[in-house]
Amino acid sequence: MKEYYFKADRPTTLSAGSSNLKYRNPKYLSMLNHLRFYLPEVYPKLDKILFLDDDIVVQKDLTGLWDVDLNGKVNGAVETCGESFHRFDKYLNFSNPHIARNFDPNACGWAYGMNIFDLREWKKKDITGIYHKWQNMNEDRVLWKLGTLPPGLLTFYKLTHPLDKSWHVLGLGYNPSIDRSEIDNAAVVHYNGNMKPWLELAMTKYRPYWTKYIKYDHPYIRGCNLSE
Repeated sequence: MKEYYFKADRPTTLSAGSSNLKYRNPKYLSMLNHLRFYLPEVYPKLDKILFLDDDIVVQKDLTGLWDVDLNGKVNGAVETCGESFHRFDKYLNFSNPHIARNFDPNACGWAYGMNIFDLREWKKKDITGIYHKWQNMNEDRVLWKLGTLPPGLLTFYKLTHPLDKSWHVLGLGYNPSIDRSEIDNAAVVHYNGNMKPWLELAMTKYRPYWTKYIKYDHPYIRGCNLSE
């Protein structure tokens, strides 16, 4: 994995150099990001698990997710293809025959950050093995470039059940145009993007959804130099 992320040719152009810098971003380099593909091994006694990213805020009771029928699928997730740029062809290299032969370029993307996983079906379908297969094929970054979402899209292809969008509202870390009512009605809001609520570059109007839960007198929080 380290070889995969650090392997980059000497840049010959400014754009190539900029692209190579992305591979050094801790967001992509953390091996812990890939633990999501090993959940049955991390929690071998569980049949079902709710996966939450660390840049989300839970606003409502999530118990109802436990009762969602995934219809034999492995992954319950909110789809993100309301706009064309969240379809498979924007994440994967369809000029590669392995991708073109096995996937639909117009298939809908979905979000990591709040997912319900059926670990019994996961084991039956050997999800971790599927992940390993695609990672091994992508050794030279010819199938996709960055992150855990592209291998997730491949691994859970036709194994993802779409959840109602009110469970998980995305974009608070980059999109200034999210409808206020969508945020207020969401069970989970997600600060995906670079403008995290604990950073100075956070969007001011979204920050209170996070700060209202912060205990500023907690010793760990005091050590983070957060301003109230």
